[in-house]
Amino acid sequence: MTTDQDAAMMRRCLALASSARARGEVPYAAVIGRNGRMVCESINRANADRDVTQHAELVAISQAQKALGTSSLDDCTLYTLVEPCPMCAYAMREVRIGRVVYGLGSPVMGGHSRWNILGDDGLSSRMPEVFATPPDIVAGFFTHEAAAVMQAWNPLFWTFVELRDLIRADVLHGTKRGRKRSLAAASLRWMVDRLWRR
Repeated sequence: MTTDQDAAMMRRCLALASSARARGEVPYAAVIGRNGRMVCESINRANADRDVTQHAELVAISQAQKALGTSSLDDCTLYTLVEPCPMCAYAMREVRIGRVVYGLGSPVMGGHSRWNILGDDGLSSRMPEVFATPPDIVAGFFTHEAAAVMQAWNPLFWTFVELRDLIRADVLHGTKRGRKRSLAAASLRWMVDRLWRR
């Protein structure tokens, strides 16, 4: 179940992600809220910091812990455009994040749909001193808007991501997906042949 506050937080996340291009980053962003109020926000900092671990979710988690003066974010919600990767998902479990809201699925790298770190009861049942029960998950929230941000950032990148099924926005394509994918695949093959295989 989502609320108006969830929609406001996700809109802020979308705006942050849209601003990432100007800062030389990929369009990933995270917002952490608590009791309907924003605690912190971040975009990816991997390029700026030359550190691949600086995903938006990890940066936001670090900021939230400092801002709230605690290592437990059990009463917080993390909002992000794309399903968190395993690295970010594990950090979310360790800080006991209470809720995760994301737009696009990530069938290859997803810390929820592929690796199920976010939903793994074994972490909390075997180590309840460290891990809380799995967070509540809201998947597919603002999917169209999240996909639009990714596509606007780099249409070629978005085509590549869709072809490889790395990020999924199924509701955008419906029954036309196969045809679009074939045309996109042909276009990508043509570009590779012309630009890189001279």
